[in-house]
Amino acid sequence: MSGEVGAWVVPPALRPRLAERYGPVLAGAEADRRIRTLKVFGTCGDMVTAQAVRLGKTPLVALVDYKTKRNEPVDPTTFNELAKRAVRKVHNPPGMLTEALRTAVHDLVFEGGGLVVVDGEEDLGALALVEALPAGATVIYGIPGAGASFVPVNARTKDHARALIAQMEYRKVTLGD
Repeated sequence: MSGEVGAWVVPPALRPRLAERYGPVLAGAEADRRIRTLKVFGTCGDMVTAQAVRLGKTPLVALVDYKTKRNEPVDPTTFNELAKRAVRKVHNPPGMLTEALRTAVHDLVFEGGGLVVVDGEEDLGALALVEALPAGATVIYGIPGAGASFVPVNARTKDHARALIAQMEYRKVTLGD
């Protein structure tokens, strides 16, 4: 996939703010208990998505790239339930939130859910999930070595996600094959 696309690029000065945690970070049995209580939620990351599915809880929208920071293999068939709803494949380089990723998340929330398969890095897609999911939902994203962050979706977290995106540098970038 090549061509010029719009993307919000993370400037170096914003990296520390993006590394801050915006919800409780839970691991192990505590995280599993919390996942089991959720109604509407989205996941960002292969491990948290796979764990939710293993617990019998399917997220409305999940973002995966079939890789983990710990290089643990994730069987793509784990996400079949989500893929049955819809699949969007997007290219999203590290340190960027492309229009394609942001749009795919918004579209799938509106259309009833599904799976976003990212070629590149899905991490900043958590911001798009907070922005797109309805108030009362939860966004779960994995933090390697620490567990999973559970971000409640409400007016404050939506405003915060939009403010972070607004602090990124919007520009046209060329994506290679």
